[in-house]
Amino acid sequence: MADKLTSFLVRGVLFAALWWIIADGAPSSWWIGVPAVLLATGISVLLVPPFSLVLWELLRFVPLFLVKSLMGGVDVGRRAFQPEMGITPDLVEYPLRLPPGIAAVFMSNVVSVLPGTLSAELDEHTLTVHVFDTRKPFLHELEMIEESVARLFGVPLQDRKA
Repeated sequence: MADKLTSFLVRGVLFAALWWIIADGAPSSWWIGVPAVLLATGISVLLVPPFSLVLWELLRFVPLFLVKSLMGGVDVGRRAFQPEMGITPDLVEYPLRLPPGIAAVFMSNVVSVLPGTLSAELDEHTLTVHVFDTRKPFLHELEMIEESVARLFGVPLQDRKA
């Protein structure tokens, strides 16, 4: 119960801050903002169970995410303007070590901004990834991101399923 209350309060503050930004700080917008924030917060708590992030790891993850996102954009741009670079696409099943839940979903979303990868499907123990070029070291990238996400959410990595 305390986890849900804490989650409700934290998310409520975040949604209120988001509303304040969207409304450009206009006090008159709060007549609709308060109900919208309360509704969004309530639905969020119902649909997404409480979770915690490790602050230090968040500070480490954000630069990694930004660099990888930029690299992904540059890679796509280069391939668009230099079609002779070629591609060797494939769908690859990556056995997850993250436990099912919010951390695995988060990783699935992050993988889509890595250079040359796109999440295609997530099930309980496997992430199917569309790889743009199988000649690149994409498995190392996926393992690195998975380890970073595990540290960010403070969850242990499990043994790979056989």
